[in-house]
Amino acid sequence: MNVKKVFSTIVVAGALIATSICVYVYFKAFTPNTNFSQNEVFVYIPTNSTFEDVKRIVEPLVLDFSKFDFVATSRNYDTSVKSGKFLLKKGMTSFDIVRSLRLDVPVKVAFNNQETLAKLVQRLATQLEPDSLALDVAFTNTPFLEENNFTEETILALFIPNTYEFYWDTPADKIASKLAKEYKKFWNQERLDKAKAKNLTPTEVSILASIVQKETAKVDERPAVAGVYLNRLQQEMPLQADPTVIYAIKKNSGDFDQEIKRVFFNDLRINSPYNTYINKGLPPGPIAMPDVSSIDAVLNAENHDYIYFCANPEKPGYHAFASNYAMHQENAKRYSAWVNKLGINR
Repeated sequence: MNVKKVFSTIVVAGALIATSICVYVYFKAFTPNTNFSQNEVFVYIPTNSTFEDVKRIVEPLVLDFSKFDFVATSRNYDTSVKSGKFLLKKGMTSFDIVRSLRLDVPVKVAFNNQETLAKLVQRLATQLEPDSLALDVAFTNTPFLEENNFTEETILALFIPNTYEFYWDTPADKIASKLAKEYKKFWNQERLDKAKAKNLTPTEVSILASIVQKETAKVDERPAVAGVYLNRLQQEMPLQADPTVIYAIKKNSGDFDQEIKRVFFNDLRINSPYNTYINKGLPPGPIAMPDVSSIDAVLNAENHDYIYFCANPEKPGYHAFASNYAMHQENAKRYSAWVNKLGINR
């Protein structure tokens, strides 16, 4: 009888201990433990971070740090920290938090309308872990340029404006490799054939597309503008594109943030390989990052006999086209009078 009592006592005590342990674990691991008001918070864990680094990042976001520490250690997170971008949701338990810190969230990276590689890498660096210097090196190192048939002047043609998916901690060289693959995918056989038919390489198409894009913001007008420049190239005429002069002014001054709305006669003499008033053919590289509509406008340019155009004051945003100089002079006079009336000096 005494043996039975002892056994029963042991069983009850064991059950109580097991229950206590379960309650303790449940309290530590499975009760809400977040300390932020937003519905969602993203946590960024840098490459090569230790558990101590993670503690400093996570501590302000949890109510009871000892709970998080207990679960992280129990689940061996302290010895297997993962870098990247992670999503925490309001009301998560410590168990949920540790699990989320192992689920890297992809980053949707978007870019467009960048005038220089410097501006592009600065933008990318705000969205991904590698800094602008690491990205610049990844895109301009000699092996990468040679492998992808670019130079430092033409590298901007590599970037096709779109939305791309990366993990936040993707190394700079892997980012460069992925964008190079996307570039080659974009230049499918159909586009390559169209470029060849116009006696242009893909890079030359992008250079011309960048000029077209700067000339007109109207997507429906871009094929007509592209047609003018292709006619000029075919006739070995200087492109005489004002956007290339504006780019030359910015590049020579090193100030790409200045706003230039009007080009004057003296500007047309600026000494720069980008000045298409004094240099025939295309400039050495893109003057901006052309989007897909601009590239396709060159590849599908309108067939016409226009070789001149200027802004059309009667149709703001669009241009008046001309097939001879006399007609162009008339259009230019109307535009000049309109600009002077508005008082635009630069």
